[in-house]
Amino acid sequence: MHGRRSRFTFLAKLLVATLFVLATDWLFEGCRIGSWLGALAFAWALASAIVRPAVRRGPSRVALLIAGGFALVLAYDPGLLAWALFWTALSIATLLPRTDGFDDAWRWMVRLLAHALTGPLTPLSDLPRLFRSRPHQGRLTMRALVVMLALPLAMSALFVALFARANPLIAHAFAHIELPTLGEAAFWLLMLATVWPSLRPHRWATRLATSMPAAKVTLPGASLPSVLVSLVLFNAVFAVQNGLDIAFLWSDASLPAGVSLAEYAHRGAYPLIVTALLAGVFVLATMKPGSATAGSPAIRRLVILWVAQNLLLVASSILRTCDYIAVFMLTAWRLAALAWMALVGLGLVLICWRMLTGRSARWLINCNALAALLVLTVSSIIDLDAAAAAWNVRHAREVGGRGVALDLCGLHQLGPAALLPLIELEQGRLDPRFRDRVRSVRQQILVGDVDWQTSLVARQSNWRTWTWRDATRLDAARQLLGPHPGEPLPIPAGATRDCDGAVELPPPPPPTTPPPAPTPPLTKAPGA
Repeated sequence: MHGRRSRFTFLAKLLVATLFVLATDWLFEGCRIGSWLGALAFAWALASAIVRPAVRRGPSRVALLIAGGFALVLAYDPGLLAWALFWTALSIATLLPRTDGFDDAWRWMVRLLAHALTGPLTPLSDLPRLFRSRPHQGRLTMRALVVMLALPLAMSALFVALFARANPLIAHAFAHIELPTLGEAAFWLLMLATVWPSLRPHRWATRLATSMPAAKVTLPGASLPSVLVSLVLFNAVFAVQNGLDIAFLWSDASLPAGVSLAEYAHRGAYPLIVTALLAGVFVLATMKPGSATAGSPAIRRLVILWVAQNLLLVASSILRTCDYIAVFMLTAWRLAALAWMALVGLGLVLICWRMLTGRSARWLINCNALAALLVLTVSSIIDLDAAAAAWNVRHAREVGGRGVALDLCGLHQLGPAALLPLIELEQGRLDPRFRDRVRSVRQQILVGDVDWQTSLVARQSNWRTWTWRDATRLDAARQLLGPHPGEPLPIPAGATRDCDGAVELPPPPPPTTPPPAPTPPLTKAPGA
């Protein structure tokens, strides 16, 4: 009875994988992504729960519900980050029934990496299962079925080939049959390697992490005296750097000649974060619970002082980035950098708290992983490009800001994410020539006629590229513009508009040189 049920579930998983491959082949026509990706992801998670009952119980059920939540995010606004988070949650739900539960984030990173690497091999390793089963109560196995059908199918194919050669009508019908291309076959194999491991994960995806030792960070020569001297020197060096930041960055003191505030802010933002990370590694390696260094009161005070200085360093890095943004522009990557800096600061606080309370390394790793997961989840929901575009528009020099001139080409490259901020800018008090440029960029994003990817109306009119977020964005834009939106001014014949809406006049025609004057005919002189 168990063998029959096992074979039925295997065939059900094979049917689900086949339907998934066929659905993706139809939906991915033209590589156009829309909200249908969320529906496909939700169907994938639902099918996994149906064919694998173990996924519906215990911690796997929680991970499966989280995967369903990320499927909704994909339906709202499909993106690579949301897809990665969905795959991570679904993979955890898939692997949890084969583990003892969620132990620590480090081991789960290894499991997910092994799951991703062994995924393409899983269909190959499971293929012999179709031909391995023995007959049960007179039923045909796949091996017996193949043996039974081999002769009639081979002979029928031979007869059809002969008839096609003898009958031009049959040959004409076969000429219109299109076999799949190499690219299509590769795509099918890729989709099969993507969905099959979630239905039947490879055993090595969980075995590898079981044999791994706990994550440890050690430094050679980290004795009590060396750690004490190191912390004294580190605090002294960090005090100099923080003193300079307090003097020039936090107090708005005048910098030396030849050094601008933008340069001072930009050059130090990321190296100081690397410094804070190295400090965290040092504290982790030298202040393990129960060690002699962790039990020394002097070292504990120096560590607390050093962590406090590192937090000031992180705060200075955040202030540097904010000052640089105020002078130049805000981008999605700079928002991500600010979030990363905040995570580094939180990690330092957690390291210090672990030292004071004697928490385990597993607790520290899980807390940092949870904080990073929350930040990534928020980033997958919020449109960072739209937030950056709105900030740049409201702080542009053209509307009274103190930053650089607004980069309309950059807003144009953001596409629909910049549409509503551009409409807000267009309806403000602007120079007429600049308003015409803004209006041109807005029109190119809304109804551009160059590329469907930069035309919101065209994308929303096709169900394959329709998204929930862009639908709400388009409705809001139409309400703001009204029934008769402003049109950019007409341009001369032959002229074009750049990405920033500026009119590019055609080059003047080359100057024409007059034809040379005809030479008079030679005549003989009189009396010659």
